Amino acid sequence: MMKDDAVYNKWNNEVMVKTGGEHIYIVCHKEAQVQPVMDRMTTDTCFLSDYEEWDEDEDMKWILTFKVTDDYEQLPEKN
Repeated sequence: MMKDDAVYNKWNNEVMVKTGGEHIYIVCHKEAQVQPVMDRMTTDTCFLSDYEEWDEDEDMKWILTFKVTDDYEQLPEKN
């Protein structure tokens, strides 16, 4: 289980991870990392709630925000 308000980063991590309340923030350094992270993180109680692209060219980062819900919370409808 992940701790609340913690940063899970080490020099050799593929992605950077931070938790905060009911959200998990993941920073991908390569576009090719985005879909595998989404596939792994999306579950019945965790869904992508925000997506941002930061910077440009070689410095570009993809910030994925996932919301973790309790069993009793209703997930948003899928299109």
